[in-house]
Amino acid sequence: MSIYIHQETKVITQGMTGKTGQFHTERCQAYANGKNCFVAGVNPKKAGESLFGIPIFATVLEAASQTGATVSVIYVPPAGAAAAIWEAVEANLDMVICITEGIPVRDMLEVRNKMKAKEAAGGKKTLLLGPNCPGLITPDEIKIGIMPGHIHRKGRIGVVSRSGTLTYEAVAQLTEIGLGQSSAVGIGGDPINGLKHIDVMQAFNDDPDTDAVIMIGEIGGPDEAEAARWCKLNMKKPVVGFIAGVTAPAGKRMGHAGALISGGADTAEAKLAVMQECGFTVTRNPSEMAQILKTLL
Repeated sequence: MSIYIHQETKVITQGMTGKTGQFHTERCQAYANGKNCFVAGVNPKKAGESLFGIPIFATVLEAASQTGATVSVIYVPPAGAAAAIWEAVEANLDMVICITEGIPVRDMLEVRNKMKAKEAAGGKKTLLLGPNCPGLITPDEIKIGIMPGHIHRKGRIGVVSRSGTLTYEAVAQLTEIGLGQSSAVGIGGDPINGLKHIDVMQAFNDDPDTDAVIMIGEIGGPDEAEAARWCKLNMKKPVVGFIAGVTAPAGKRMGHAGALISGGADTAEAKLAVMQECGFTVTRNPSEMAQILKTLL
C-alpha cells in the first residue's frame, strides 16, 4: 500500500521531448517498475513519434484514452505550464504532478479557479501536486519526478515536505538508519499550489502501511499550522516536525516564492510552537529528524 501512486500506475509525461523532460523521464523509466509505468508523452508537433520506446500523442486526452494512464507529470516551461495543468485536468486524470518552477502566480490563480469551478459543477476532482515540486515516490515501485531514486528504500515512514532538498535529507537519513519510506511527497513551495500538508497527512493517516511521518515546512503561509491543528484532532501516528528558516528576516523572500514572512504567525518559531502544542515532536536541527523519529516508534 502507498499513497497516490504504486507500481501499477500509468503515467503520461507532458514536456517529455524537452531537455529536462528527457533527462528525468529516462531516469524515472529506469527506476523500479518505471518501464511499465511510463506509457505516453505529449507533444502536438511530434505526435506519432516515440522516445525511449514511449509513444508520443498530440493531446493528454488522446494519450489517456489510448494507454489508460491516470497520472500526468509536467516538465513544460513556465509560460505554458499552467495550460498544461488545465489540459490534464480537462482530460479527467486522477492526478497531475507539476515539476515546473517559475509559473506566473496569475496563471496559477486562473487554473486553480477553473479547477474549483469544474468540481463545483460536479466534474471529476483531479489532484494537483506542485507546481515547483520534486514530485513523489513510492520506493521500489515507482518514482514520478526529479528526486534521486537511489537514496530511497521501502519502509513504513511517510515524508511530506515543502522543500525538495530537505525531502531528500529526511529520506537519506531514514534509509541510513534502516527505516525506509512508505511514500515521500514533495508538495512544492509556490504560494498557489495543489495538495497541502494537511491533504498528505490525511493520506498517511489513512494508509495502513505508514507507521509515522516526518513533516517538513518552511516560513510563510498558514499551511503547516493548519495541518498541525488537523493532526491534533485526527492523527493516530507519531509525527516529527521541522520548519526551515528559523533565522530568516521578515519581509525577505527565502528560496521558494511562498517562503516569505508577512506576519507573526508564519515565522519558523511560530509554526514550531503550533506544531509542538499539537503533539508533534519538533526539532530545530534537520540532521536529527530520522533519529528522533526512531525514538518514537
